[in-house]
Amino acid sequence: MSNTVNTEKLALFGGGKTIQTAFKAYNSIGIEEVEAAKQVVESGVLSKFLGCWSPDFYGGSKVQEFERQCEAYFGVKHAVTVNSWTSGLIAAVGAIGIEPGDEVIVTPWTMCASATAILHWNAIPVFADIEPETFNLDPASVEANITPYTKAIMAVDIFGHSADMDALMAIAERHGLKVITDSAQAPGTYYKGKVTGTLADVGGYSLNYHKHIHTGEGGILVTNDDEFAEHLRLIRNHAEAVVSGKGSTDLRNMVGYNFRLGEVECAIGIEQLKKLDGFVASRQRAAERLSKELSGLPGLRVPIVKKDCTHAYYVYPMVLDSERLGVSRSRIIEALEAEGVIGLSAGYMNIHLLPMYQQKIAYGSKGFPWSSDICRREVSYRKGICPVAERLHDFTYLGFAMCMHELTDDDVDLIGRAFRKVWDQMEGLK
Repeated sequence: MSNTVNTEKLALFGGGKTIQTAFKAYNSIGIEEVEAAKQVVESGVLSKFLGCWSPDFYGGSKVQEFERQCEAYFGVKHAVTVNSWTSGLIAAVGAIGIEPGDEVIVTPWTMCASATAILHWNAIPVFADIEPETFNLDPASVEANITPYTKAIMAVDIFGHSADMDALMAIAERHGLKVITDSAQAPGTYYKGKVTGTLADVGGYSLNYHKHIHTGEGGILVTNDDEFAEHLRLIRNHAEAVVSGKGSTDLRNMVGYNFRLGEVECAIGIEQLKKLDGFVASRQRAAERLSKELSGLPGLRVPIVKKDCTHAYYVYPMVLDSERLGVSRSRIIEALEAEGVIGLSAGYMNIHLLPMYQQKIAYGSKGFPWSSDICRREVSYRKGICPVAERLHDFTYLGFAMCMHELTDDDVDLIGRAFRKVWDQMEGLK
């Protein structure tokens, strides 16, 4: 990192752009995936699932191979593929036995599907606040939101850093709760020597196109519980039509779907999984280089990685002290974008402030499930219940979508140069 002050005119005011060409788009697909998909297509067997109890209930050979390889990689007893991670979250909530009206504590700082999967089973999302360092669920806020109706916690390993699983699992044990981890953005990372996403009752990962490994769309559920695993497989594949032939007697949440992942996607996934460690290591190298470039800029906090954790950097998350800088976040982003830094985002998500929760309208127009007898108390989604998440979203959070780019060392250095140029001339932005 250079200590020389850059006095060149900002691109925002007519100066030259720091970054002249767009970064290469992230593409993890190589010849291996092409050949694997080609072989499946030529076989004519693109899927082998049957929605009834038969040898093909569990899918074809590539589904089976991919699931077994995921079990070995993630170190779990069971891996269950699904056609999207949204499907995976729905299946996970159903598999742990959630009842209508049960409350599930979840973060507001995540993609909306994390909470919608709870509503899907007519359960009630309850939003707890997040830690300002990792943006994951704050265990103290989780504990404060537990009621007699709480039945589970859904932790989200946002941006690629694990939630505080020791604390969350201890809370769950004290209160008799189940835990689901949404590790969509964190495959290939570790929490205190254990694979992120594998410490909960059910966890899993996304396989959609801008994740570290992708099959176009898809997801992987992981669990060490035999009963949960079989419920996941049933929900995935038309449970109500299968339970009789299979001899299942537990009919809770046996409303089945077609959440099945095909043979082509699984063939691609097999090849992608072999490369996952390399993909994550490449992202980590770029992030660590960028942190060295940006460390020391006043009013900017680079990502924090807690002790004994690793980070996948799906997003490179920063925090601005706009009051110290005397310049708004939007103005700083405008200046950085003019310099050619693409992929910046102001804020992330505050799910509890979406219209669905503000108006409490989900199923139909009458406010179900909140207006029904299954909702046993008034649950508040007012602004102010998650002050850390709300302040970050409204004022201080600045994200860089590392997931969208193949960043070379030169690219990272250019990003650092653009930031320093803007910071060196911050007075001119006021």
